[in-house]
This record gives sequence, C-alpha cells and structure tokens, in this order.
Amino acid sequence: MDVPLPRYSYADLQQWEGDTRWELIDGQPYAMSSPNLIHQSILGELFVVLKSLFRGGPCRVILSPFDVKFSEHDVVQPDILVSCGERLGHAFHQGPPDLVIEILSKSTLRHDRIRKLSLYARQGVAEYWLVTQQPLMVEVLQLQQGSYVTRGAYDHTHLLRSPRFPDLAIDLQELASALPSQPPIEGEVRESVPPPYSVQTANS
Repeated sequence: MDVPLPRYSYADLQQWEGDTRWELIDGQPYAMSSPNLIHQSILGELFVVLKSLFRGGPCRVILSPFDVKFSEHDVVQPDILVSCGERLGHAFHQGPPDLVIEILSKSTLRHDRIRKLSLYARQGVAEYWLVTQQPLMVEVLQLQQGSYVTRGAYDHTHLLRSPRFPDLAIDLQELASALPSQPPIEGEVRESVPPPYSVQTANS
C-alpha cells in the first residue's frame, strides 16, 4: 500500500530555511533550480520593455522571486507577472495575475509546460507566455473556456502582440540583439541551397 505524500501549505513554506526557492502545486513542493545567464538576460530585457510599456497605467510588472498565492496549497513564483487590479499585496499576489511569463529551460520544461500550465488554466490566468531561450521564441497562450489556446508564436523576426493588451507590441529583434551571443544549434532546420543536379533527357 502506497503511503500518501504529505500535503504542504503556504504556512509550511514560510518556515523552510535556506536559499532554495520553493513552489507548491496541490500541496506538493518543488525545488527551483538556479537560472543561467541567458535566462536572466531575457528576464531583464523583457522586464525593462514591459515596465516602459505599462508606465503611467494601472498595471504593475513584478519580477521573480515573488509569490503568487492561488490557495494555501498552490503558491508559485512566475518569472514575470503583470497585475492590473487590487490583488497585488506587499507579501504576495493573491489569485491570478493578468499576465504570467515563464522562461523555459531544460530543468523547468516539464514544470512550466505541464504542471504550471494546468495550474494557471485552472486558476484563471488570462494570458500565459512561454519563452524559449534558444532560439528565442515566445508562445502566447490565451485562456478560453478553461483551456489555453495559442494566439501566436513569435521569434526574433516578429513584433509580439498580446490579446490581453492590444496596445502592447514588443520588437523581438531588438530584444534578441541585446542578449549574449550563443553558439549555433547543431543540425537546426534552416533555409538551405540544394546541391547541383543534372537534367536527364528522355533519350539518355
């Protein structure tokens, strides 16, 4: 007989010592790994752009680490959140932000694309961006009838648009040019030139 896993709460999380960042999903704790240089560079550039775009309006742009508390057993720290209402408190954001952004890495891919995607949909986060580090790409998801629908997929050649914020536009070429250089992706499918070929006639 399997022993049920303990179900932790926000109060438990507050008591844990050390420098490890923790998230709770349905009471299960997840230890978050340290980000790399590209992750932090993308995070910083996106924050600066969004901060400028929302300046003077009702929305606030918040960087991780900052708790989003959906319930006593669901507490996460998105890389970036945008909050436009009255849910932003001094210690945590209560309930769903208007926009959540997660920057994917090998260590968080399953966590961000499955566990947190399901949590954000269940808790009513209206818009969710999934950012791939290399090559730089942003997938924009919009919540419709309890499930996420992809509204756009953008790379460095695009101007990113948001369904939740129609006036928001981000030049990803400009953002990509500010990032540290990375080695080319081995074997990536790209535009190519076919090899020379000879035309065979019917009588040859």
